[in-house]
Amino acid sequence: MLSINPYAILAETVSPVFMQSFVVAMIILVVIGTIVDIVHKKNVKYFFENAKKAKLAATKTLSTGEKISVISKTIVSDIATTSELGKGQRRIAHVLGMYGTVLFWISSVILIFCYSNASSDTPSVWPIIWHLGAIMTVLGGSWFWFFLRVDVYSEAQPWYRIIKADLFVLALIASSSFGLIWSYLQFLNLQDRWDDKVFLVFYIISNLVLFGGVYWSKFAHMFYKPGAAIQKNLAEADGSRDNLPPPADAPEQFGLGIKREEPKHY
Repeated sequence: MLSINPYAILAETVSPVFMQSFVVAMIILVVIGTIVDIVHKKNVKYFFENAKKAKLAATKTLSTGEKISVISKTIVSDIATTSELGKGQRRIAHVLGMYGTVLFWISSVILIFCYSNASSDTPSVWPIIWHLGAIMTVLGGSWFWFFLRVDVYSEAQPWYRIIKADLFVLALIASSSFGLIWSYLQFLNLQDRWDDKVFLVFYIISNLVLFGGVYWSKFAHMFYKPGAAIQKNLAEADGSRDNLPPPADAPEQFGLGIKREEPKHY
């Protein structure tokens, strides 16, 4: 199953042009949703204004080399490996979901645009990456959804409580899950069965919700978070510290009570 290209099988009944047009439409939805989010919430304006304030409060002028060094370390550490989340379960779940999603999306684009003809000879590596990416996304997203959400883990809310901010992770899990089920049913090659068509519809709908719901979900945070991390580390390096006071030059004394349980109250 892992080496089967489900889009090539789908191409026997659906033109690859329609699949490619769908991908382009999803990209357009992301662009429009992100722009509307920027205009309405004014996040980018806040970042630029905050950067100006930080520049005025800086105690050191960073050279171009120092800036490149800070940005490179941020990309490698904070962004690529999410080091800010520590070494616990939250970081593992986040990395699984993040890299799974990237692999799933990239391989989807390659399979649809390069190997979606029924006569295509698809290299086995791309379907394998597609399936593994989807599995990683489901595992990481489900791990986060059921066990690591702050409102569930720290505030005793039930796991099935859904709010608008949950739209992104739920749509992400749904699209990957329905994609895997649809691929499996394609692999079975069941004759005169409707199962694969139903889950194909679910797969399409979940992607419409995921990419069309950018304005209402946390999808756009994927673009804001790297910029915020870079700005934060630059502020640390030039001494502006986002207008926050420097750390106290004193030992941390919390008392023995803090050792009674793992910190989880945010």
